Amino acid sequence: MLKIVVITVSDRAFRSEYPDQSGPEIKKLIDNSEVEAEVSLILVPDEDPEIRKAITQNIGVDYILTTGGTGLSPRDITPQISREICDLEIPGISEMLRWESYRETRFAVLSRGFSGIKDKTIVINFPGSLKAVQLATRLMLPLFEHGTKMVHGEGH
Repeated sequence: MLKIVVITVSDRAFRSEYPDQSGPEIKKLIDNSEVEAEVSLILVPDEDPEIRKAITQNIGVDYILTTGGTGLSPRDITPQISREICDLEIPGISEMLRWESYRETRFAVLSRGFSGIKDKTIVINFPGSLKAVQLATRLMLPLFEHGTKMVHGEGH
């Protein structure tokens, strides 16, 4: 069974100005799929120490999926923190997510999402919108198990 941690990065959801929809939506889509996974949710504000702590404390799970903080705002810092933490980049995942999202909206090219590996944990930045996380999760579902096998040296 895969272990997946979903980290929502949102100041407003963290302050309870509105409910986090993206994190629970990712969990629901994974729970309702054929992927056997235990999914945990974490909510943090757009602040470096909190984002960094949420990611680093969960290294060791199979996947860390972040949602939010990937845009062009000065507070959108999730990708640079993820890049600093990870040892290797997986550009194909981020490229695929942007390309497929672009088919839905041209604004997808403004997403700075990063994907990489720290130890044996795969870290992937999803955008924060509900529609974007639905698409990103559906795109990743068939890749989760194979990605984990590759990271653990089980081959192709």
